[in-house]
Amino acid sequence: MLKGIKSLLKDNLTKIAILITISIAILSLIKIGKQPAIIQINHLDKYEHAFAYFVLCFVWLLAYSKTKNNSFIVVFCCVFYGIIIEALQVTITTYRSGDVLDIVANTTGILIAYITYFLFLEKM
Repeated sequence: MLKGIKSLLKDNLTKIAILITISIAILSLIKIGKQPAIIQINHLDKYEHAFAYFVLCFVWLLAYSKTKNNSFIVVFCCVFYGIIIEALQVTITTYRSGDVLDIVANTTGILIAYITYFLFLEKM
């Protein structure tokens, strides 16, 4: 059964990665109302950015990182994607604002995904 799940996941990783990529774009560009603050955490949005881009990069690494060169391309594309999304927030929306610290948070999540992938999963 585990082998079947592993095969199913492997066969659909690209589709999952594309879905995550599109979801991040949509969530980054739609108008979201003010959320009630149930728990006060300073800079919560930066943690959300880091987590989202960790997941984005990690899934793309699982899908396409067969060699070290591919992994650098995945990381570069994820960082570039984060920069593009922040630029789009500034240029095509009036209700969202781009932030350099968001790019830093995105890149942090990407680097953690890269390190995690190579520490734990590359050997599998």
